[in-house]
Amino acid sequence: MDYKIRTKIAKILLKDAVDVNTEITILGLVRSVRVSKEVAFIDVNDGSCIGNIQAVFANPNTNPTLDKVTTGSSVRIKGKLIESAGKGQKFEIEGHSVDIIGEADSSYPLQKKRHSFEFLREIAHLRPRSNTFGAVNRMRSKLAYAVHKFYQDLGFYYIHTPIVSTSDCEGAGDLFRVSTMDFKNMPKTKDGSIDWDKDFFGDEAYLTVSGQLEGEIMATALGDIYTFGPTFRAENSNTARHASEFWMIEPEMAWAELEDNMDLAEAFIKYLINFAFDECEDDMKFFGQWVDKELFASLESVMKAEFERISYTDAIKLLEDSKEKFEYPVKWGVDMQTEHERFLTEKAIKKPVIVYDYPEVIKPFYMYVNDDGKTVRGMDVLVPRVGEIIGGSQREHRLDVLNDRIKKKGMDNMESYYWYTDLRKYGTVPHAGFGLGFERAIMYITGMANIRDVISFPRVPRWAKF
Repeated sequence: MDYKIRTKIAKILLKDAVDVNTEITILGLVRSVRVSKEVAFIDVNDGSCIGNIQAVFANPNTNPTLDKVTTGSSVRIKGKLIESAGKGQKFEIEGHSVDIIGEADSSYPLQKKRHSFEFLREIAHLRPRSNTFGAVNRMRSKLAYAVHKFYQDLGFYYIHTPIVSTSDCEGAGDLFRVSTMDFKNMPKTKDGSIDWDKDFFGDEAYLTVSGQLEGEIMATALGDIYTFGPTFRAENSNTARHASEFWMIEPEMAWAELEDNMDLAEAFIKYLINFAFDECEDDMKFFGQWVDKELFASLESVMKAEFERISYTDAIKLLEDSKEKFEYPVKWGVDMQTEHERFLTEKAIKKPVIVYDYPEVIKPFYMYVNDDGKTVRGMDVLVPRVGEIIGGSQREHRLDVLNDRIKKKGMDNMESYYWYTDLRKYGTVPHAGFGLGFERAIMYITGMANIRDVISFPRVPRWAKF
């Protein structure tokens, strides 16, 4: 069998690239089948688009194979493409033959009805065949391409940073260890602590939480770079926004300050949204109809808006002066919660907001300290419906200030970061960057409410199946 002789359904339904009355072969999975004495209808989807194409067989009693076709079967159908007389479809196939490539057992769980997302997570090996998750995975692929196109067109270099790391960029300590040692018989030093020198890397090693620090190395050499890869957080959180394994996009620019960072972040978000509308029209219509009916209006308002830029101090004053009853109290020095961020974007300012100049006490050691000594040049991009979607900063490039910050943060293992301070010792340059969680971007653009539903095989506390 030559499976290459086929026509993808997207070529027929989305591109109008196949002439009527052309003999074609399609390969796909059966979404539904109806067989009567006079006629049989088989709806087939091949994953190339959200739409199915219907094959119609006259006189089904002459083709005994039709009685064996079931929902979930994989089939090859040959026939002639014709204009459809039925409602809701432009084309159909006048079927000549059908071959069952793979039968589906009668217990096939994806029948023609709506299934809950909770149920579909239990069958993550089959859920990509559903309308919603087929659309999610096509969007994920297209948006990944958009990420690369955006930065490549701007002249950024794509850098691969390590997945195994000995540093904790964020300082939160929520790290997955990487070790080859026997946990039942750990080697010990004379003082009774674990002898990491006996481990594979001769040191404590972890799955990376961020590629930022290594990205800074490359930016000081190449100018503008970006990373796009998996990151890991051992945070015991079961919210709809957190996963233990996710993908991060982290651009880093040499000779750049906070304002440059803001400009890039705003342009990046708008580019991804615009790309989704232009290149994923069919799937976006599905999300707008079945997932979030306010999706299009919300995204279009973001594309048209000039993002408001407001200091953390002014943002806190807005929150304090409001009559809103927040679950989490607001005062200068606290880290804003999602409810505060959404209030700013949805009620107070009513458009995307970039909050900058955060208190240095709540931000990591690498952020540039302002002249007031109390704040750093950190920034968060906030959007309606979500809150924070991007976090970044101008990096501290002054060696003396960086060393003071390290001591103030009590980072007693900073000798392992000698290479990071060396960047400031040998030809330091101002630089800035940010991080965008890819899954959060997909959630925002598609309207999907749970991060577990925008990554094919989610990794969350007590769940690492498939």
